[in-house]
Amino acid sequence: MEFYRQALEWQAETRENRRYLHQNAEVGLDMPRSCAYITRKLAEYGLSPVPCGHGVTAELGRDGGRTLLLRADMDALPMPEESGEAFACPTGKQAHACGHDLHAAMLLTAARLLKACEPSLNGRVRLMFQPAEETFEGSRDMLSHGVLDGVDGAFALHVAPGKLPLGTVLYNAGGVMMSSVDGFRVTLRGKGGHGAYPNLSVDPIHAAVQVYTALEGLIAREANPEKTCVLTVGRFSAGDAPNIIPDVAVLEGTLRTNDPDARNLLVRRIAEVAQGVSRVNRTEETLEWLSQVPPLVCDAEWTERMVSYLPGAGVPNLRAIPGMRANASEDFANIAERVPATMLYLSAGFADERGDYSAHNPHVRFNEDALPAGAAILAHCAVRYLEEGACR
Repeated sequence: MEFYRQALEWQAETRENRRYLHQNAEVGLDMPRSCAYITRKLAEYGLSPVPCGHGVTAELGRDGGRTLLLRADMDALPMPEESGEAFACPTGKQAHACGHDLHAAMLLTAARLLKACEPSLNGRVRLMFQPAEETFEGSRDMLSHGVLDGVDGAFALHVAPGKLPLGTVLYNAGGVMMSSVDGFRVTLRGKGGHGAYPNLSVDPIHAAVQVYTALEGLIAREANPEKTCVLTVGRFSAGDAPNIIPDVAVLEGTLRTNDPDARNLLVRRIAEVAQGVSRVNRTEETLEWLSQVPPLVCDAEWTERMVSYLPGAGVPNLRAIPGMRANASEDFANIAERVPATMLYLSAGFADERGDYSAHNPHVRFNEDALPAGAAILAHCAVRYLEEGACR
């Protein structure tokens, strides 16, 4: 089958799928509308989808060969959308600002393409529609429900906004592609009171400010400058009124590294700093690790194999560029720890001002002309991998 040509013929429906998910954006593990929509569309395409943890899976092909996992995340971010798109999420609280709606729409069309040639498949393809990538919970949730049972390898696409020409594919077959992430929450409990009498209180805001400064100092003075180490506190919450010292202050943030030794050191030191500063300030501290995801390291041989399949996908102006690295993190890393796996980044931006914004920005826009390319790449690489397995 000429997958790209067929994907172009189905482009309107792929776009419709993407826009439904975009307009009905959901965050985290519990995604009832998205899961119901994915389930309905897969059934329309002749598959038999089933729940897998909080996600959805379906399988097609025939026994006797390899099994390939194709994964798409489908969750949004807890933020407003200011893209100006007619199909923007109307809630003002959720936004598909990372392109996961495109991922799910491309995998739906890839499922349809593969179903059309199912009798000739030399093995099985398992589809993984995953929630909660942004909170780094989704892959572990589905792994705990057996999504990788019997799987020989895994493949995923991630779209890239910006101004790269359509057809550009970024990959990494030589080291860390994306950083680890350790999300943390530090809760400091003091003794609230009147703002006029701080001596009668134990001020958790005062302690939390010092914790924040000390955490910044870890990167400035203890992290190896030759390694990528980024620590960001993205939430600082305390109090409800200007004249009341609250009982509790909370900091939440992330640590990202591309080096195991740096990660181990800084995880340990975050705990020590939170405890030490808190006790100096007479507060009681609680440290919770909200997420712990390793660096994404794509299997080198597996990655080169998938890249070698790309020219046969029929996508015009396709160009593969090696050496892609990012400080951002991906919970696909939990899958890549267990089976040979790779993730490719596919350009989905614009050459004009629409390409001015990055992922996770409320103004970001994604080019829907990338949808047929993504669907064709997923389907073609799956078929080629299964064919190679049958020849060995």
